[in-house]
Amino acid sequence: MKLIERSYYLNKLQAVKDIPDIKVITGLRRSGKSKLLDAYANILERETTNNVIRIPLHFKKYEKLRNGNDLYEYIDSKYCDNSNNYLLIDEVQMCQDFEETINSLHEEERFDIYLTGSNAFLLSSDLATLFRGRIFQIDIYPFSFDEYLLYYPSSDIDNSFDKYVLEGGMAGSYLYKTIEDKRKYQLEIVRSTVVKDIVEKYRIKDEVLLNKIVDYLFDTVGERASIRNIANKLTSSTYKTNDKTVGSYLDYLCRCFLFYPMKRYDIKGKKYLESEMKYYLADTSFRFALLGSKDTDYGHLYENIVAIELLRRGYEVYIGQLYKKEIDFVAIKNGIKTYIQVSDDISRKETFDRELSPLLSINDAYPKMIIARTKHDETQSDGIRIIDIARWLLDK
Repeated sequence: MKLIERSYYLNKLQAVKDIPDIKVITGLRRSGKSKLLDAYANILERETTNNVIRIPLHFKKYEKLRNGNDLYEYIDSKYCDNSNNYLLIDEVQMCQDFEETINSLHEEERFDIYLTGSNAFLLSSDLATLFRGRIFQIDIYPFSFDEYLLYYPSSDIDNSFDKYVLEGGMAGSYLYKTIEDKRKYQLEIVRSTVVKDIVEKYRIKDEVLLNKIVDYLFDTVGERASIRNIANKLTSSTYKTNDKTVGSYLDYLCRCFLFYPMKRYDIKGKKYLESEMKYYLADTSFRFALLGSKDTDYGHLYENIVAIELLRRGYEVYIGQLYKKEIDFVAIKNGIKTYIQVSDDISRKETFDRELSPLLSINDAYPKMIIARTKHDETQSDGIRIIDIARWLLDK
């Protein structure tokens, strides 16, 4: 398989090198956690003063290390005095009682520790409990458009972007030659995530309901939803559910990084609203894999791509609410807000005015922009940036 350098994540890892926390790489299944750890190990090994202990526990070679005591003894034997000792363990959950071993090694302060593992065992919400709160979490996402162009170099940005929307960022699917086989691969990721990271971990009894929720969220990407509304829509004369169960299942789907929930933010009142959220897919290719291309709303798909890119760039992201108007995103970083509208086509004046109007209603000096499929260089209108989505994705 062709590999590209995921410099954004490697830089994040290097920025926390030698900081006394357990570094845990988290993200969707098959989003590249193991490959990232391999690449980081290669960087560390370039320094002759570094002693790098790399343990991919899913390899047959390391089968004997799949219990806590044996793992500890092996790592202890590899320690080198007068060196910087780095410990990188992949699929750490395959070791029985791994948390006791890792916590002990961390307390000894001899190793700089990096881990990846199955989402069923290293869910974001469980990390602090497993490792007593001493963790630094690095979230990895499917390929960005920038990374897609590294994999498929091209000077035709617009054509490449159209392909990226359809093919998505799950690099494993790029190995398949037909779109049908790509879709099978993508769909298998969704199904294995649901089964391995949710059904088996939480011992879900109503797998039918869980899959109904998955289908519903795939079909309504970019639309506001509440737990009660989803429960009501899924309840019929032959099928019953309730708010509590639906809420729990939604939480599980977000914990395993298949969906990313975004709350609403009252721009005038400067407060967060709990009712109604939006749920965005980790990768837009999953929607095509599950539902096909029928009734595709590209405006909502572009919105999804922007949402994930904002998260990838380290923003807090909310859905803006200003009186009865909605701002697609309020992105916050280092205390600075950016207001963003996303659209498929703003070539018609009425569509452009509809997207522009909510931004003009915001009475503060924070940056505002419309991201759309213009296929042109950036322009401005009343101080608001108008930028093509493909070019914005490449704009650092």
